[in-house]
Amino acid sequence: MKIHNPGKGVMADINMIPLIDVALILLIIFMVMTPFLVQSQITVQLPKSSQGAAAQGDSIIHIQIAPGGAVTVEGKRVPLRSLERELILRLSKSAKRTVLVQADKSVPVEQLVLVLDIARKLGAGKLGIAVANRQ
Repeated sequence: MKIHNPGKGVMADINMIPLIDVALILLIIFMVMTPFLVQSQITVQLPKSSQGAAAQGDSIIHIQIAPGGAVTVEGKRVPLRSLERELILRLSKSAKRTVLVQADKSVPVEQLVLVLDIARKLGAGKLGIAVANRQ
């Protein structure tokens, strides 16, 4: 192999194939070893419970959003613009109540987020999202 050719000049190319081979072998080694390293590093001790705490039925405010956008609070149909007023009345009776929103899958996400924002702004203790039962 001649490096210097008087007619063409000095050959200045570097052979990249061995470098690529070494890089791919290292990549394969790291891909194989990573699951073992991660698995040995992460140890999670989940808490155990002897009995579950049942949620109090009267502390949950159920809000349903129908596919057409109709909002119902505890079985009472409420226009969206007066939802805040209705929730003020219901949340003022006891502090830290839970609001559970049931929405159909065809309800726009923006409307669901709007209802959750109103409940959070009024001081709901916990927020939950559920799926409405289909008949």
